[in-house]
Amino acid sequence: MKIDRKRKVAVTSLLRAFGFSTSEEILELFKDVDIHPTVKYIEATLGKDAASNEEEGLKEVYKRIRPGDLATADNARSLIHAMFFNFDRYDLGAVGRYKFNLRFGKEVNDDEVLLEPNRILTKEDLVAIVREIIRLNISQEEADDVDHLGNRRVRAVGELLQSRFRVGLARMERIVRDRMSTSDIDALTPGKLVNARPVIGATREFFMSSQLSQFMDQVNPLAELEHKRRLSAMGPGGLSRERAGFEVRDVHPTHYGRICPIATPEGPNIGLVGHLASYARVNKYGFIETPYRKVVLENDKPRVTDEVVYVNAFVEEKAVTCPATVPIDEKGFIIAEYVEARKFGEPRLVHQREINFMDVSSTQIVSVGTALVPFLEHDDATRALMGTNMMRQAVPPVRPQSPTIGTGMERRAALDSGHVLVAEEDGEVTKSEGAQVTVNYKKAGEKNYILNKYLRSNASTAITQRPVVLPGMKVKKGDVLADGPSVENGELALGQNMRVAFMSWQGYNYEDAVIISERVVQDDRFTTIHLEHLTLDVRDTKLGPELVTSDIPNVSEEKLKNLDAEGIIRIGAEVKSGDILVGKITPKGETELSAEEKLLRAIFGDKARDVRDSSLYLEHGRKGKVVDIKIFSREEGDNLPPGVIKSIQVTIADLRKLQVGDKVAGRHGNKGVVSKVVPIADMPFMEDGNPVDVLLTPLGVVSRMNLGQILEVHLGLAAQKLGYKVATPVLAGVADESIRGELKKAGYAEDGQVWLFDGRTGEPLDHKVTVGIMYMLKLNHMVEDKMHQRSIGPYSLITQQPLGGKAQFGGQRFGEMEVWALEAYGAAHTLQEILTIKSDDVPGRAKAYESIIKGESITKVNIPESFNVLIRELKGLCLDVELLKDNRKVEVGEEKIRRA
Repeated sequence: MKIDRKRKVAVTSLLRAFGFSTSEEILELFKDVDIHPTVKYIEATLGKDAASNEEEGLKEVYKRIRPGDLATADNARSLIHAMFFNFDRYDLGAVGRYKFNLRFGKEVNDDEVLLEPNRILTKEDLVAIVREIIRLNISQEEADDVDHLGNRRVRAVGELLQSRFRVGLARMERIVRDRMSTSDIDALTPGKLVNARPVIGATREFFMSSQLSQFMDQVNPLAELEHKRRLSAMGPGGLSRERAGFEVRDVHPTHYGRICPIATPEGPNIGLVGHLASYARVNKYGFIETPYRKVVLENDKPRVTDEVVYVNAFVEEKAVTCPATVPIDEKGFIIAEYVEARKFGEPRLVHQREINFMDVSSTQIVSVGTALVPFLEHDDATRALMGTNMMRQAVPPVRPQSPTIGTGMERRAALDSGHVLVAEEDGEVTKSEGAQVTVNYKKAGEKNYILNKYLRSNASTAITQRPVVLPGMKVKKGDVLADGPSVENGELALGQNMRVAFMSWQGYNYEDAVIISERVVQDDRFTTIHLEHLTLDVRDTKLGPELVTSDIPNVSEEKLKNLDAEGIIRIGAEVKSGDILVGKITPKGETELSAEEKLLRAIFGDKARDVRDSSLYLEHGRKGKVVDIKIFSREEGDNLPPGVIKSIQVTIADLRKLQVGDKVAGRHGNKGVVSKVVPIADMPFMEDGNPVDVLLTPLGVVSRMNLGQILEVHLGLAAQKLGYKVATPVLAGVADESIRGELKKAGYAEDGQVWLFDGRTGEPLDHKVTVGIMYMLKLNHMVEDKMHQRSIGPYSLITQQPLGGKAQFGGQRFGEMEVWALEAYGAAHTLQEILTIKSDDVPGRAKAYESIIKGESITKVNIPESFNVLIRELKGLCLDVELLKDNRKVEVGEEKIRRA
């Protein structure tokens, strides 16, 4: 065996060093396991062992660990004792001891595992390890499954932080020791001796730069809740996405009830990032447990009890478990003689008497997000994954609407998100206003709650709370007092219930595009509020302090009209891109003044000073209304970075209605982009005169295999007509026969299809159409954030070509292959202007812009900068290149500049 990756040492030498001195003693320890008919492992090792007693064993081990050092018995004993038996140096940890005892069949006592003496390696442990290695060599057992959840544990945030904290403390200890050895002890104080900076630095490093410390996803309450329940196989000490293979990413049988098999990203992190299942919990050792109802035999018949036990993956593997949907009678006895169950982690048909546990719920195998998808069992797994991920991207509407067809998980998800205000105990509401709710509790007395109003989330969506109680109302403990964003009456409401029809309409729903009625926009069904904070720092520069003012040089009165005397925009002002939000001037470095400038300075004083406009402008592509202004300054005692005198934060709110180009989706992975907003009168309408809200393509269902949306639409049609809401839990949903019955009860055909009439002609359509209620979401991929255009803008200093991307206000790249396309068409003039005046012909583009402004025709183009770059490249290869025109040399690049 090897210690610290050094040279090999005989295991019998280590056993001697641990206190088993004689060969007879060692042989006695392993005689019952070392029973191979041809190979005697211990005897063969003893034959090659150079040591014959404890002292020699210590020396042998010491020689391997510290080659070149003098090996004496005392040196060796102190080193090995420090290495294996000193708690500061060697710590198995509670988890290590727990797993060790579990692996070797020892009794696991939760209290004893935590004790210090049990967390170091004993000589009995070494014997147990060697015995197990010999047994495995003889019996040829299968290797442990590394992906088994009994062999993988969750390192929670506390443990990760603790490990960084330990590093910081070790650094601090080293500094303290150094100072104690170098300083005068009499003059030392704790303040001089202890420097907390290493601990603070290690903690800050964890929160600021660790891969596992992430900016919270706050698009909606569900995104927040699911981000807190996320599991990652990556990060420090974990896997990297480049090295991870298929086995690690695959769904494992032990994930049942512990990690959701559906909720995972679509990109390179697929399978490496997961989510805790709905009922799963992490035990004190970091292993994920899932709850089951205990099944006991009464009079030789299995009865499902109400006793709930949490079991880990190893315990579950040895038991037989059945799903929550297995029929039981009113006393809890299982009805069927043979039931579908899981035995050794595999699906089997077993006799009822073999069952040990029953699932607590059909929802238990999926995450909270996946549990919100109705009729999940009818959707293909890929589309269910998309549906789960897209619900986390739904932006909160101004008027939230809880789903007509839900799963029963909406209330729990909303309450656990932390955005809903609930009553702490029984009482009576004494005051309910827009911004606060007061409740008089029976025991705690009167309590006043201040509600969140239009706060900005990390995703720039609005966090706002609305009271749902009235003065005089009696409330019980747990009752909802105020809804949060994307919540209606205490239920999660990420989108809107829309009347949809599956039909094509003039080709506008080609490629999954979505057609919406103008009524959807008018009724603000998908209108959302987006808030943005824009900050301006006022600094103290070497040339003097910057100044916030409305007196900005070379700016028209029109642009200054919304600024107050201090130069800050007024609250309520409508702003668009390019508008000044805060006026600020920065002093410029002054050169030697001319006679005229000296005269101006003498007349006007400091007003004639040379200053630069450094105001806060609203960036390109933004608009909205100023809703809040915060001013932080050193004088008021605010904590500001060094060199900053004042910081001004302007909040802009943008009300966005649904428009062409916005991405919308259902809960089944059925996503699309709005292609047309159709007048209400032109939309197809039903026999009762109600026009439909949304038109979806029928081709989006067949190949995607997400039939859950069709069942949702059918049941939604009946539910809306009969005036009720449905909770259809995942994997135990409403049966097809029940949907047919409900449609019949509502007065519709059993197939759920109805006659529609063309809004433009009033004529009935050729065929019946599937119409019903579908819950739809507006996603955080809005055309307003993505659309971009440029006429003139910044250029790269090196290539003189326009920059790329919306953030840099860049242009569209016309690349090599696009040039080939124009060459193939022979579009010479278009090609010429794209490669010259629209790109890097510096004098040519300035002339062209001037010609356009004056209304003149554009004159001939010049040599582009890229040609000069090519010439310099060739010069770098020691090639002299001359450009000739009519046998005369044409000056290019640096020569031209030098002459000029």
